[in-house]
Amino acid sequence: MNLSSSNVSLITRDSFTNAVIKNLIVMLLGVSINYINASLIVIFSRNQIFYMNPRYILYIHMVVNDMIQVTLSIILFVLSYTIYKLNVTVCCILILITLFTTENTPLNLACMVIECYIAICMPLRHVQICTIRRTLKLIGLIWATSMLSVLPDLFITLATEPLSFFNTQVFCIRQTAFPHPLLVKKRDITYSLFLVFVWSTIFYSYFKILFTAKTASKDAKKARNTVILHGFQVILCMTTYVAPQILGSLQQLFPLNFKDFFFAFYIIVQILPRSISPMIYGVRDNTFRKDLKKHLLCRVRVL
Repeated sequence: MNLSSSNVSLITRDSFTNAVIKNLIVMLLGVSINYINASLIVIFSRNQIFYMNPRYILYIHMVVNDMIQVTLSIILFVLSYTIYKLNVTVCCILILITLFTTENTPLNLACMVIECYIAICMPLRHVQICTIRRTLKLIGLIWATSMLSVLPDLFITLATEPLSFFNTQVFCIRQTAFPHPLLVKKRDITYSLFLVFVWSTIFYSYFKILFTAKTASKDAKKARNTVILHGFQVILCMTTYVAPQILGSLQQLFPLNFKDFFFAFYIIVQILPRSISPMIYGVRDNTFRKDLKKHLLCRVRVL
């Protein structure tokens, strides 16, 4: 898992029953989320109207990103119980991709909030500002930002660790895959910058939309509620940025029950935020909701 703990040695094995229950819960949640997200991708691919709307392009990018993140996160979780230790090279690859997609989510949400703000507060300029080409460039910028944040971990590890290190076996979390102490400080600084940027964007956009919603249309009020949902989702996603501090405190306060707290924290931070994405547009959006019902009902009848 990409959640780090302050003392990996305290992560001991669960009993067989607890391990089975936890893995079943994680896999059921992951399969359910990915099934709904896959349905949304199918719906998006079959309706050309979505191709011309920057909001839906940003949304479907987040859906694909979340599917990758959930899948890799579950793979790491299951491997931590079955194999327990992985080859460092394999672990680095899995951790890197998981980190890319994890850090992409709050940035993508911030961009969606900005698009929502432009649509409500500057409707006459929305078409000129939010073009398809700029949206695709923005998605590229999201990935570039995440890579600039994460790839230094790999480069510093390559420069400071002997080649034999990459042939060893470790419990696969970020702290063991990229062990240099400097990376902890780098991570804290990067996460602080992300927190400031994303929350500044959310608050500014929300209050602008809130002011507009008091005197404007029903769409503005719906946009305000959408920003609130995005804000809640961002809170859960960005808990990742303070995960080491929270987990370290939990270890000190509840050393005997830390495994259970670690599992609950993993569900809340890694899995739960990805279940909100389908709800925001898959359930609340009229176009997606109609097609999603038809798609799911057809699947049920086939089964």
